[in-house]
Amino acid sequence: MDVTGMDAFLAIVQTRSLTKAAELLHLSQSTVSYRLQVLEREMGATLIERKKGIQTINLTPFGESFAVLAQRWSILKREVEILQSRGPQTCLTIGAADSLNVYVLPPLYRMLSQQCPSIRLNIRTQHTVESYESIERREIDVAFVKAEKVVGNMVVEPFYVDEMVLVRLRAENRNPADIISPLELDCRDQLYFSWGPSYQMWHDRWWDAFSPSSLQIDAAALIFSLMWTPQQWAIVPKSIATALAQKDKFVVQCLTDPPPPRVCFQVMPKHADSVKESALHTLNQFVHLIYH
Repeated sequence: MDVTGMDAFLAIVQTRSLTKAAELLHLSQSTVSYRLQVLEREMGATLIERKKGIQTINLTPFGESFAVLAQRWSILKREVEILQSRGPQTCLTIGAADSLNVYVLPPLYRMLSQQCPSIRLNIRTQHTVESYESIERREIDVAFVKAEKVVGNMVVEPFYVDEMVLVRLRAENRNPADIISPLELDCRDQLYFSWGPSYQMWHDRWWDAFSPSSLQIDAAALIFSLMWTPQQWAIVPKSIATALAQKDKFVVQCLTDPPPPRVCFQVMPKHADSVKESALHTLNQFVHLIYH
């Protein structure tokens, strides 16, 4: 189908005038008229009504129907041009735990998007167990998880170590110490979140495993909306504290005997898709640049 004729026809549809269509396309009116005639011959039908003395152009019934298709064609043509300008693209599907997607991985996603337009990201939020299963089924190309699992056909490596810190509401007229001992903390004022087995072992060394906490929660972001008094406290990864603990409202303190840091892992199949090998290599380079 004649591309120049389609462009001329769409300009006429938009302006309802041969003169204005010619101005829009930066062509002479006779050129626009000729291109329209070529398109009409190709379609085997008249697209616009031609009446002497009438300046405004009306479409024939066939032209009205064809205009809908021509507009779809124009959109598709533009999408093809955008795709061609980007060049060949590789899609990487990434699965990651919610807290990592929100608080740890955005710098990686931003760097990949800005510096590697040939890599298209498909990001999924998944539980750690689900990510391992998705790697096994080849549904995702790489995963970032919160727990290590030994699997024969996967490469599991630490990529990020997150220090654990204490957060609490800022008390008026008091400058808190930068470091605090667990001995100064009452377990009953704790907003408790389970950060895994190693954290639980550390926690039970300082407080009775059966000691009641004021609140037990399953989403770290809830901590910051459920703190009402300066006596309340919670232990969170530093990445979350940095993102959510507003300096004028919360205090972030280190502990004299801190919990083990949260170690996060990158998981990839041992034998990656050859088509995506280059994109995965680039991702790994950025991971080392940002997190090591």
